[in-house]
Amino acid sequence: MYSLVSAPVLGFDLTRLGGGSATAEVLLRALKLQLGDLPVLAERLPDEGVRGPLWVEVESAARRLPTLKGVGNDASSLALIERAPIGSVDSLLTCIRYDVMAWTWQGTGRDATQSDTAASATALLCDAAVASYLREVLDEQSRRMLGAGWVAALRKLPTGAPIDLGPYHYAISALLDRLRSIRPADLNRLVQSAEDARRNAGGWSPAVHSASWAAYLSDRVRTAAAAQMLLVQAIDIAAIPLADRAGGIWNMLSGAVQALVVKDLLDTATAHRLLAPVIAALGPAWLG
Repeated sequence: MYSLVSAPVLGFDLTRLGGGSATAEVLLRALKLQLGDLPVLAERLPDEGVRGPLWVEVESAARRLPTLKGVGNDASSLALIERAPIGSVDSLLTCIRYDVMAWTWQGTGRDATQSDTAASATALLCDAAVASYLREVLDEQSRRMLGAGWVAALRKLPTGAPIDLGPYHYAISALLDRLRSIRPADLNRLVQSAEDARRNAGGWSPAVHSASWAAYLSDRVRTAAAAQMLLVQAIDIAAIPLADRAGGIWNMLSGAVQALVVKDLLDTATAHRLLAPVIAALGPAWLG
């Protein structure tokens, strides 16, 4: 369900979870990792005597996370639907191990292996990501213990260069900055634009698919995923209400960000379909 190719789906879930912004930060840092960083992470992985009981708690907490299958049609159920993730803990872990950390594997298929150092580094990332992903249902002590190794490793990891968001880096950055400092009047226009886009949704899904396919063909999947994670954080800083995120604002903004990452590769109609609703709400200045 979760993958770097389908990062907009992961972002949609993260923007509706209490710990989603922190999970996005783990993924962003993970996307910047290099070979020399792996020992720093691996050295801080707790032993199995510590991690074993914590992952028992993780499995228990994951079962308490609302799912779309388990909700009805009353008002309280509708509130749960706003928060219920499409994906799962297992799909998040699969994304980290085999997508985010794909470069650490040697071989193909069932014969693929990781070095002990890479496997331990990946395990530490999984600990940190699941601790924040399950923030609303995991007890505080377990969360702190799962994240402790990651927090310690961050103090030793180099900050590194900012993430390169591709040919339209500055337009994406300007849009994210605009969102971080959004005013009430801007938010009202975003909500209205999202409602308009939802009522006139024809062509939106194929346009998003085209942008995602373009990212794949141009080897910008990791770039697009990073942009989506930055969007999760920008929406969180903007304090856009949960109902509005779930009601269409995420889809509208996510589609625009995906289009910007590959705008040089999209036909005019597709780019316009994904960008026009955001331009209508926030004006064109951020496009540069």
